[in-house]
Amino acid sequence: MACEGILLGMGNPLLDISAVVDDEFLHKYDIKLNNAILAEDKHLPMYDEMASNYNVEFIAGGATQNSIRVAQWMLQIPGATSYMGCIGKDKFGEEMKKNSKLAGVNVHYYEDEAAPTGTCAVCVVGGERSLVANLSAANCYKSEHLKRPENWALVEKAKYFYIAGFFLTVSPESIQLVAEHAAANNKVFMMNLSAPFICEFFKDVQEKALPYMDYVFGNETEARTFSKVHGWETDNVEEIAIKISQWPKASGTHKRITVITQGADPVVVAEDGKVKKFPVILLPKEKLVDTNGAGDAFVGGFLSQLVQEKPIEDCVEAGCYAANVIIQRSGCTYPDKPDFC
Repeated sequence: MACEGILLGMGNPLLDISAVVDDEFLHKYDIKLNNAILAEDKHLPMYDEMASNYNVEFIAGGATQNSIRVAQWMLQIPGATSYMGCIGKDKFGEEMKKNSKLAGVNVHYYEDEAAPTGTCAVCVVGGERSLVANLSAANCYKSEHLKRPENWALVEKAKYFYIAGFFLTVSPESIQLVAEHAAANNKVFMMNLSAPFICEFFKDVQEKALPYMDYVFGNETEARTFSKVHGWETDNVEEIAIKISQWPKASGTHKRITVITQGADPVVVAEDGKVKKFPVILLPKEKLVDTNGAGDAFVGGFLSQLVQEKPIEDCVEAGCYAANVIIQRSGCTYPDKPDFC
């Protein structure tokens, strides 16, 4: 049985500003579908424009926080999950705290006095999404917060750790502290490739964390970018998944397992030099609302079974179930109770 505090996530808490937009809006701000980028100066006006011209929803998001919320929802055990990240002292920050508490996650936010709570524009066209993150306060997380006794206690208590690759841009030092703790204490440390730009521009910090990763998650685009950056000269997702799983490890307690999602195509799982493929639950196009949070939800579902020591087949099945629920709703949201057994 999963116990209180078994799973800890760290990442960039962002309030999602989600709206169905049009191609003209994407073109205006030079945004590509199915991508995730950090906001540049040219993107900053888009947040107000979305709020003024489109029907927007505000949802407590950020990749890691989404996965942790979904795992919490699947587990239905109050406080089974914990989460750390940085928010601002403002109305969006209050909204985030309220949202997370309602979700049953034990959040320990670092509250920055100066920077506003981070936001993420979720631009949806034809069910496909593109993310433009303005990190603001999320960018201000400091490892000093992690080291405070009441926060490090969450690390001591947890047996599983999950951090999206996006956090590599903010606090690689915090990631390293948790990774080394996991390796020294036979705990399970997991990360996500998260976005092509992480693999390209944060290659060094990603490589430093990789030996500690017991599970590596990602999608096919991220996997192919990882392969290209490392000069592997293959676009074959199965080959790439095996190569990532065989990267040298810092601790020999757990072997590394790579899990790559491919949208409607089968999930690829690489371990022990072999690949298994698992079909996803296919959804008729008319039922697709938006793909935002699908990858995060997959990881959340997967983790909910992993922390209960279920076999990998059950983990993937739960991941596919959670992703299927999420893409039929707007944003990374879900009904009161999961219908998964």
